[in-house]
This record gives sequence, structure tokens and C-alpha cells, in this order.
Amino acid sequence: MSRSLFGTDGVRGRANSEPMTAEIAMRIGMAAGQVFKQGGHRNRAVIGKDTRLSGYMIEQALTAGFLSVGVDVLLLGPIPTPAVGFLTRSMRADMGVMISASHNPYEDNGIKLFGPDGFKLSDAVEAEISALVGSPGGMSLAAPAAIGRAKRLDDVEGRYIEAVKSSAARGLDLTGLKIAVDCANGAAYKVAPTVLWELGAEVVRVGVSPDGFNINGRCGSTHPALLQEHVVMHGANIGIALDGDADRVLLVCEQGRVIDGDQLMATIADLWAREGRLTGGGVVATVMSNLGLERYLAARSLSLARTQVGDRYVLERMRADGFNLGGEQSGHIIMTDHATTGDGLMAALQALAAMIKAGKPASEVFHAFTPVPQLLKNVRVGDANAAMSAASVVKAIAAAEQRLGKNGRVLVRKSGTEPLVRVMAEGDDSELVRSVMDQIIEAIPQQGA
Repeated sequence: MSRSLFGTDGVRGRANSEPMTAEIAMRIGMAAGQVFKQGGHRNRAVIGKDTRLSGYMIEQALTAGFLSVGVDVLLLGPIPTPAVGFLTRSMRADMGVMISASHNPYEDNGIKLFGPDGFKLSDAVEAEISALVGSPGGMSLAAPAAIGRAKRLDDVEGRYIEAVKSSAARGLDLTGLKIAVDCANGAAYKVAPTVLWELGAEVVRVGVSPDGFNINGRCGSTHPALLQEHVVMHGANIGIALDGDADRVLLVCEQGRVIDGDQLMATIADLWAREGRLTGGGVVATVMSNLGLERYLAARSLSLARTQVGDRYVLERMRADGFNLGGEQSGHIIMTDHATTGDGLMAALQALAAMIKAGKPASEVFHAFTPVPQLLKNVRVGDANAAMSAASVVKAIAAAEQRLGKNGRVLVRKSGTEPLVRVMAEGDDSELVRSVMDQIIEAIPQQGA
């Protein structure tokens, strides 16, 4: 079975173009409903979304698909992705859906699916759904009396807010802290400021006026400059930058510097290890995490298990080997003791707890290690697989690895969404890193060459 419909994080594309059309969304609803229908009870799905204009269209199409195969639908409205995972399990739903393209601009949209346990689907289940979508004749439509019902739920935000607050250190009190939070005009525009305010903080709200078009628009975790300005301008103790669906987070210290996911994982891992809360003997991160993080953890007798890029792969490794902390440099922080997927708001509270416990400013607490120089460049190619297997590229990578030795590393991989080859090099010697990077890029057969 092919899972080509699904990428590394569900189905994603430009709104109103395949695969993000109303027709395909309806077929995804039908297929997912059929795959997850079980038992003698009325099956139900919960559907959340972010603030994109196209969310209305996709929501209605998915709903029609679910209803047509006899699955009831509970509509959550704008809510973070991790809230969908939480509510799927909490409400004993048979499946959950989040309509979002995460950190992408408003023109894009996506569909993320969750199983009844609140976790994202395995490759095998996604392949099964993809196969059904590709052969509509295999759908089993419900009899007229068995067609599903749909209704919109009230106080969904309140349920999630309480879950986030309960995930924090017991008695976490943010009184006396001024916190700027940038919600990217996305799914957390209500819940994030509310959580911080209810815990006692003075809140500076940024990116909380969604209009269907401005999600991730020069704001949020992918554009932290706006938050940096507000932190300095308002004299905030710290800034929290979420992305459009709030499953990732970056911080900004009181001096206006960005704190990435690697620094967050280092700080939280150190605190949890000292308190006896860290399981698995370390942290799971991707191949993109900085070598400095690996060295920081090793100095504390903690391991760094690496996976391919994508929070789904981080989570799979965590569940397989018993880790309870993992994530990505980009800010996906997964804490399986508290959530079934990356949760930017929960991760921010863990970070705030660490800062309060240390009694030091953010600029000190979250500078756990000095990152080694790291460069990342994208090279547009005609065929990524052919480019990466070219003899010149294989030879250049081998030469680069030999030059860096144990003091650095290189990573060459293809993009999962574009005809690009992504080249990363890092090491203690910045000039050497730049040299090996240029060496590899020159060897790649580029588009039009």
C-alpha cells in the first residue's frame, strides 16, 4: 500500500489544490471513518482547526465524509494540535483530526489524524487510509438511519487550559513575571494568554488577532523578530513564540535573543534528571540537533538518541525505548508524561518552572551549552534521489567527513516536500565547516546545470 498522500506530518498542500481540496478531504473523512469504525457503539470523531480561511471548507468536507460512513462528529473550533490529541483520548473518541498546516503560510492547509489513544497514526494505518482514498469504490456508506450527526462543542478551550495548567510543576506561580507571548495569529490565540494570566503572569499579547490570512504572517516561532522587539520594548522577563497550531515553541530571553529547541531540551533534561523524572537515560532528538547538545548531555551521563527529521519519528523512538523527553531544534518538544504530541504551551511552562527554580534570568538559564558552528543550505535539483546518489556527491561527503573527523559531522538529505537537497555541516572550526559545506554543494548536480 502507498502512503504517498501523507507526508511526514499528515496531508498538506496549497488550499483548494490537490491534495487539499474539499473532495479529497471528504474522501479522507470517509476512509478514516471506515478504518476506525469498531464495536457496537456509535463511533465519533473530534475535529479541531487553526485559524486559516480554508479551515471552514476542509472542516465541512471532512465532516460530510465522516457522517456519510456513520461516524458522529464533534467540532472543536480553533484549538491547538496537542489539544486535539488530548481531547481524542479524554473524550473516548475513535479518532481525532486537526486541520492545520502548522507553521506554513495561510495559503496552505493540512490534515493531521490521531488514533483513539491520542497519538498520530502509524505509517501502516496512513497507508490503509490512503489506499481507500484512492479507490472510493471500496467505501461502505451508511444506511439512511445510520448517517452520523454533527455538533459543535462548548468550553473545549477550558478543558485544554486546565490540562495544560495541571501539566506544570505543582503550585507553579508566575506572579511577578512579565511574559510576552506570540500566538502567530493561530490556534492558541485565546488559550495561551489565558493560561499564563491564570498562573499569575503579566501578559503581553502578540499575534492574537487572526483574520484568516495572517496566521504565521511575520510572527510566531518561524518569525521571532516581532516577539524579540516586544520583549525588549516591554521589558519582559521572557518571550514565548508559538507556531500556527501551537505544537512548537521557541523562547526569547530578556535581552531579546532567541532560545531554540535544543537549548530547551537541554535545560528541561538537566532539571528532570536531577529530580529523578527523566526516563530512558537521555533525550531523543533528530539528526538536525546541534552537536553541542549531544556533548552537554554526555557530560551529564545522558544519551542523545537521534532519528530522522520529523516529530513523528522522535515520538516513535521515545515510545519504543521508554524516553519521556524528546524534540526538534525547531521547537517541537514532546513530553509523553503530559501529551501525545509536541505541545508548545506545556513545554513553555516546564521551561518557566526551570527558570523560577534556578532564580536566574532567561539569558543564563537557557544558555545550557554553546552551540558548535552549524550551517544549513538548500540546493534545488531536478531529481533529489539522483543528485544524492551521484558519484561526485558520495565522494564529496566522504571527503568532508574525513576532514571533520570527530570534531564535526555532515548530513545530506532530500526534502520531503520540495525538489531540494538539504546540506548541513557543523563542527568546532567554523572555517572548516564552511569549506566542507561549499565542497559538497559544488558536487551536487543542480537544476538546469
